[in-house]
Amino acid sequence: MYSYKTKGTCSSKIDIEIVDGILTRCIIHGGCRGNTVGLARMVEGRKVEDIKNLLRGIPCRGNTSCPDQIVCAIEAYEAEEK
Repeated sequence: MYSYKTKGTCSSKIDIEIVDGILTRCIIHGGCRGNTVGLARMVEGRKVEDIKNLLRGIPCRGNTSCPDQIVCAIEAYEAEEK
């Protein structure tokens, strides 16, 4: 499981697991519980490229949001894996 410290959101951390280009696990720590749990369930089982296209740039507080931070977590994971 990869842990990403979020920036600019109510959530503090996102844990993700990616297998063969599919986001298999997502846990968002903090934030609005109903929204973050629902969002995590909605992205699990999806292709990371689809998630990035759907969620990149969604604003909430300032220029980012929990959905946008999932994209940041995926990209940080991908950068570390290279």
